[in-house]
Amino acid sequence: MDALDQKLIGMLRLNARESVASLARGLNASRSTVQDRLTRLEKNGTIKGYRLELDEKTDSQLIRSFVTVSVEPQKTNLIIPEIMTFHNVTSIHTVSGKFDLLVEVGTPDTQSMDKILDRLGEIPGVIRTESSIVLSTRLQR
Repeated sequence: MDALDQKLIGMLRLNARESVASLARGLNASRSTVQDRLTRLEKNGTIKGYRLELDEKTDSQLIRSFVTVSVEPQKTNLIIPEIMTFHNVTSIHTVSGKFDLLVEVGTPDTQSMDKILDRLGEIPGVIRTESSIVLSTRLQR
């Protein structure tokens, strides 16, 4: 990946729906060059997809939580696919430290959040969970 690819990815982080023509102008490159680079970055897996970003009003109606999960040794690879089936889970990260996983959850209300947290705790191999409700988001890229 060269400097032009990195600039292209930086622009897409700010607006993944930016038109190829606009990206080309911002990069001082031809549209065909930008389109070829996008195609290559998508095919080689650098760009895995484009995500939905909700407006602040809609997004602020969701209750967000970061849930740390401690798992039994050697069970992480069995637990992650189970968590991936929860439609309210927006991200799963393996982490170092006291816990093994960091799971981001978004639900419309506290009752739904409670159910998700119960379901997480019931997965075989999960030892403990701890959740933190997001009060506000100061930066999201």
